[in-house]
Amino acid sequence: MVAIDHLKKEFVSGRGRVSALVDVSFSADKGASVVVLGKSGSGKSTLLNCIGGFERPDKGRVVCMGRDIHSLSSGALSLFQRREMGFVFQGGNLLSYLTVEQNIYFPLTLNGITGSASISRVEELLDKVGLKGIEKAMPQELSGGEYQRVAVARALAHKPALVVADEPTASLDSATGRALTSLIFGLCRDEGTTVVMATHDADIIALADLTVHLLDGRVVK
Repeated sequence: MVAIDHLKKEFVSGRGRVSALVDVSFSADKGASVVVLGKSGSGKSTLLNCIGGFERPDKGRVVCMGRDIHSLSSGALSLFQRREMGFVFQGGNLLSYLTVEQNIYFPLTLNGITGSASISRVEELLDKVGLKGIEKAMPQELSGGEYQRVAVARALAHKPALVVADEPTASLDSATGRALTSLIFGLCRDEGTTVVMATHDADIIALADLTVHLLDGRVVK
């Protein structure tokens, strides 16, 4: 369902040319969970940015649902991201002026899903992430774990083919982080959504279907 084919990405800085990704390849089936593991500076965020369409690789392809996303026009890529991808960021990035349920409604509204279909979907997700009863709360009223669970529900609201999660547990304690990871992987598996998650936490490896270990931009075993 998702194939990363010989990705290469370099940056030019004051230190010269830096290789962020060197011939990175892997693939994942529908509903599979992938952990991208590595220390800070290993290339995790660059890889996820390429997979999510935010950065264009210098070489290689990102194929999602049979489409090379970086061959799309900017407008077509934006539409593909909106319809077929969901994103969970390290800081959550909830809209601070919207309630919990309004944040989850947001991607549904963007994709033209309204009325009873959107209401039932939001209610379903609130139940699945364990947030029923606090749907009217504002983001600043939530604990760290609750905040990220809302971000997960928002990412899955429109039933994307792929969820990209960039260190969503970084600001959480280990127990809460592991619970959140189990939740993400379980929900994605149930809904047939592939998830690629970057982390520096080796304890999460056991929860994933596939682990991609990066070191200096290269895949290592």
